[in-house]
Parts: sequence; structure tokens; C-alpha cells
Amino acid sequence: MSMIRLAFLNFKNSFRNYLSLVVSLAFTVLVLFNFQNLIDSEAFGVLGTRNKEYVEIIVQTVSFVLGCFMFFFIWYSTNVFLTRRKREIGIYVFMGLSNERIGKMYLVETILIGVSALVLGLAFGALSAGLFQMILLAVSDLAVDIRFRPGIRPMAFTAAVYGIIYMIFVVKGYVNIIRSSVLGMISAAKQNEAVRQKRIVLLIKAVVGVGILCRGYSLAMRESRTDVMRNALAAVVLVIVGVYLLFGGLIPLIFQWLAGRKGFLYQKERTLWVNSVIFRMKKNYRTYAMVSVLMLCSVTALATSVAMKDRYHSIIQFENTYTFQLLSGREDLEEAARAAIEEKATVEMSTRIPMLGLDSSLIRSGEYSGKYGILPFSRLKELAEEAGMEVEVEELGEDEVIRISHPVLLSLITERGEKPVDIGGKTYRQILDTSTPYLGYLQESIGFYVVSDREYERLLPMGEENFIYNYRIGEPEMFAEARDRLDQMILDMGEKGKTGRVAVDPESNELDWVKVFYSVCIFMFLVFILASGSIMFMKLYNDAFEEKERYRVLMKMGFDRQVLKKSIGAELGASYGVTFGVMGISSFFSVGALGKMMYRDLTAVNAVSVAVVLGILAVWYVLSVEAYERNVGIKR
Repeated sequence: MSMIRLAFLNFKNSFRNYLSLVVSLAFTVLVLFNFQNLIDSEAFGVLGTRNKEYVEIIVQTVSFVLGCFMFFFIWYSTNVFLTRRKREIGIYVFMGLSNERIGKMYLVETILIGVSALVLGLAFGALSAGLFQMILLAVSDLAVDIRFRPGIRPMAFTAAVYGIIYMIFVVKGYVNIIRSSVLGMISAAKQNEAVRQKRIVLLIKAVVGVGILCRGYSLAMRESRTDVMRNALAAVVLVIVGVYLLFGGLIPLIFQWLAGRKGFLYQKERTLWVNSVIFRMKKNYRTYAMVSVLMLCSVTALATSVAMKDRYHSIIQFENTYTFQLLSGREDLEEAARAAIEEKATVEMSTRIPMLGLDSSLIRSGEYSGKYGILPFSRLKELAEEAGMEVEVEELGEDEVIRISHPVLLSLITERGEKPVDIGGKTYRQILDTSTPYLGYLQESIGFYVVSDREYERLLPMGEENFIYNYRIGEPEMFAEARDRLDQMILDMGEKGKTGRVAVDPESNELDWVKVFYSVCIFMFLVFILASGSIMFMKLYNDAFEEKERYRVLMKMGFDRQVLKKSIGAELGASYGVTFGVMGISSFFSVGALGKMMYRDLTAVNAVSVAVVLGILAVWYVLSVEAYERNVGIKR
């Protein structure tokens, strides 16, 4: 029988065992293809050149991340497959086959698995291309035409990326086989990922790991004005290293300590699974660490999506507080401007407030703004009442100031709180930094400070007083006509160049790329959580074959099947529970760091994201228990 035919028969007879590997690889192909097809579809052309460029950058960045993920996922899955096959392959040596011929058989069999996954992924990707776009655009709330046919270029690109990565590790496995000894092949399935270590080594790993992890957490939560990105990058690296050492040191130590306490060990059949967990932790700690990091990425991606969506709507609401704003040195334009606008549209709301413009040299605040405006506290309260807003401060002291800023998607300046502000030679204490849209869109271009009325009068001779007129119309579709009429009024009154005008189109789509961003984050969440579940499932699925003999002996000793099932449930629950617990603690800091950059408390968002991950992991846990029981021969 030829090697190709033997490899094909092995693949055919064992396809059920390879199914989880094939489906997992096919899923990575499907996701990468759909993101590439999204770019090729030109679905976002209607959003305008700027938005289209932003969207393509986002999707290409995500595609790069998916490519990196595909690389490591294929690396892991092919290693798992090779380890399982080595013992069987070793038997062929006793049948007189050389390592080279066995390696060729492995090469063919692995290529069949890879091709099956590629065909399956591209087939389902082609079938789901339109659905993928529909879901993405529905979540993004974008009204664009959808192309349901898959593109040739995305298919070719996906197949090329997948094929190159996959063949690298297929060849690596082939070289590994031809260089392996017979003993090495036979014992490969029983080799641990880590050599047996003494307790002192585990203790050192635990201490170092906790220290590194705490350092990473502290950098993630540190407020800064200049080092946010450097701290974030360092925090990511330190947390990954810390999690790795945690699973390689502290967690095995904890389970060893529990196993040494008789009060814990001899209750609820724990003797059947605790020592097995200790062995699995020593053997699989790299896998568990990787799964925990992937789950952390999934929670962070989901939290980013929810937070970005909320912030997007906040910014849109902020920018549309007023449709038109005038900045002028005249204080008698209110009625004239209102009359001009009402020739074309209804004015729903209008406000007016004086503003003292000061030269930037007179203000030292640490904020970066080209223009500064000072507002009197009493007039701000009047404006807020007219606009249906509230001022959080009842009274303002002579040495106190309120900063009025604007909401941001993300900020690289996370240092906030009470800061001294020097205005006109006097130092004030900043008691509040608010992004309430009292002055609407102008808050993005002017740095506003609110002082008491007496301080406003003191500062008045140092600058130039102007007046801000704000209007919001009731018919968004009449925006262009109302804007043109307002411009004509300014021209007719001879105020061109003296009166500034700001117009915000209520139907503008300049920020539509943000919608795509938070929608893509949801898909990244799904990719990471399904990847982490797949890896755990594959690892436990394969571990079950090693435990088959042990459970056969336990059944011969008279252990009831239900007792053994509870033992399996507890053992697998410990594996899932530990990885989830480490992720849950780490997510508090990763999402907390995101909240600092968005100037928002994301604790509730983090809790919801973790709960969603827990629900999905529960499904993977049930599937793993079912497969484990079947593979060890417990399930009838």
C-alpha cells in the first residue's frame, strides 16, 4: 500500500477525531476571508473618502491581527496534532518503515486536514459573505448597498496567507518526525509541556509572576500626560508574562497546598480529581495562560465596543446641541439671526452668553488650546436653564474655576482631577471638569473656563468681550437653506469677517467610521472567545485519551459512573474556572485603563462583558465535559 493511500485512509477513518481541529481552522479562514471581502465589496464607498479610508485602515488592522492570531493558532493546533500522532507513527517504525516515509505520510495526512479546513472555511465564508456584511452594517446602523457575491481577490489572499502559514508548520512537523527517535515518538504523547519542578522553583515563579503582574496592573491604571502609550504597551507585555508565570508557579502551588490539607481533599470525591488537576496544571500551563490572555482580549474588545458605541452617541448628541452658533462683538444680533433662520426653519431653542476672549499668554493651565474663553458663572446658569441642562456647582468661589471641555473617543492624556489654573496673574483651583455641551461644538475649538461674576469683571479689561449666539432648528432637512440665509444676513449687515459662524449639519456622517469600529470590535470579541474556547476544548479533548486507561481501572474498582462524571465535571471546571478567574481580575485593570482614556467609569461595562464571556464559556465547558466523558469511556 502506498504512503499516500495509507495517509488518506488514516485521514478518512480518523476524521471524526480531527473534526474539532478542522472546524477551528476553518473558522479562522472564514473570519479572515469575510474581513477581506468587506474591503473588496466597496460597501463603504457611500460614506465619503475620509470615512472610507478610516474604515479600510480599521479593517486592514483587524486583518493583520487575525493573521497573527492565525499564525499562533495554527502553530498550536499542528503541535497538538503532531503530539497525538507521534505515538501511532512510532509504531510504524517497528513495521519497518523509515522516518522519511513516515514523515511523508504525516505530510500528506496533515495537508488533507489543512485543505479540508481551507475548503470548508472558504465555502462557508462565501455563503456567509452577505450575511456577515448585513450583520456588521446592521450593528453599525449604516444604510449602504450590500454585495452578496464573494470576491475572487479576498479568496486568493486568504488562501495564500493560510497556505503559507500552514505549510510552514507542516514542514516543521515533517522535519521533526524524520529527526525523532523511536522512543521519542512512542513517549511523545506522555511528555509534559514542562519538566517536573521543585516547589522552590514554583515559589520563585509565583513571587516573580505576582510582582510582574502587579507592576503591569499599576502601569495600566497610572494617570499620565505624556507616557500613556508607553505605559499601555509595557502593561500589555508585563500582564502576559505575569499570567504565564502565574499559571507556571502560583496556581500549581495553590492546588498542591489544597491537596495537602486532608479536610479539603477527603470531601466530595476530591481525591479523584485534585491530583489530576495538579498534573494538568504542570502539563498544560502554557495553554491555560494563552487561553486566559485570549479571554482577556475578548472582554477588552467587547468592552471597547460597548464603550465606543456609547461615546459615539454622546459625541453626536454633543455636536448637535446647536445647529448654528455665532461669535460676534455685537450684542444685538440675537433677534436678527433668529429671524433669518426662521425664514427657512423653525428655531427650537436659542441661548446667548457673553465670553471674554483672553490671549493664551495670560492663561497657564497645562491644557493645550489655541484659544481661551472666560464665562461668568451666573450667565452660564441662565444658559443651562434655557437649554434644559444643569450646572453641577451651586456657587463658585472667588478662587475657584470650572473647566468646560468636550467628549473624546480616546485621549492620550489620562491625568485629571483638581489642578491649579493661572488666569491673568491669579491662581484658581479647578473644582470641576465637565463635558456638558453648554457651548456645543465651540467647546472643541475653544478652551472655556467659568469664573465668578466678580472675577469676570476683574478680568474684563485684560481681553475682548464677545457674545455667543446659539440656535437649534427643528427641521434637519432645511439645514442648507437656513445656513445660506444666515450667511446672507451676516453679509447684508456688513458683519462678514467680524462675526464668526459655526454650522453643524444634523445629518452629517463624518463619524460613521466609529460605527464600523465598534461593530468590528464585536466580531473581534467573537473571534477571541471562540478561539479560547476551541483551544481549551481541543486540549481537554486530547487529554481525555491519556486518561482513558485510568478511568477504566477506576470502573473496574467499582466506582459508580455518576461519581466519576462528577469528578470529571469538577476537574474540567477547575481548568475553566482558573483561566476565567485570572481573566476576570485582569479585565478589571484592562477595562479600567480604557475607561481612563475615555474619561468614563466602565465598571458596569466590564461586569457585563465578563458575564457574557462566562455564559459562552459555560457552553464550551458543557461540550468539553460531554466529549471528555465519551473519550474516556464513561458516557454510555
